[in-house]
Amino acid sequence: MHWRLPRPEFERGKGAGNKAAMRTLATKSRTPPGVLAYLAGDPIGWCAVAPREEYPRLERARVLRRIDAEGVWSIVCLFVAAGQRRRGVSVALIDGAARFAASNGASLIEGYPVEPKGRDMPPVFAWTGTAAAFLAAGFCEAARGSPGRPIMRRHFARAEPAGPGGGSQNRAPSAR
Repeated sequence: MHWRLPRPEFERGKGAGNKAAMRTLATKSRTPPGVLAYLAGDPIGWCAVAPREEYPRLERARVLRRIDAEGVWSIVCLFVAAGQRRRGVSVALIDGAARFAASNGASLIEGYPVEPKGRDMPPVFAWTGTAAAFLAAGFCEAARGSPGRPIMRRHFARAEPAGPGGGSQNRAPSAR
């Protein structure tokens, strides 16, 4: 809920309040607020994705400001279970989120990852993903608001299917 709520509202809702708000969003929203990764029927990862307009705090983030007027979907948060990290789950989630956005009409999607300064980055600091994972999922750097925060983009020439369990199979319009 970090990107969806003004800071004071997010702070007041920390813990149970924000969990309840996410649960309501997930169960009552027409479009799910993200995608899940499963292994043998167990959830092992989460990726938040929606049209950029659904993230008001993102709109106010100086380092992540809009780079043009194009309509864009945004990937703002990833989580991978501790025992499943460094196995390509983030790349699969990012790709799945992109396909989900395309299947819901997106022609462009962005991510706002971090670039680690060293070889290892504590997972708590990688909650928006890493630039390497976005590159592996077919994104390219489109802009850079600060040295360690690229804005990564992936364009869709035509609809990309969401894949197993990844949302509706509606076709997106061609991006011309």
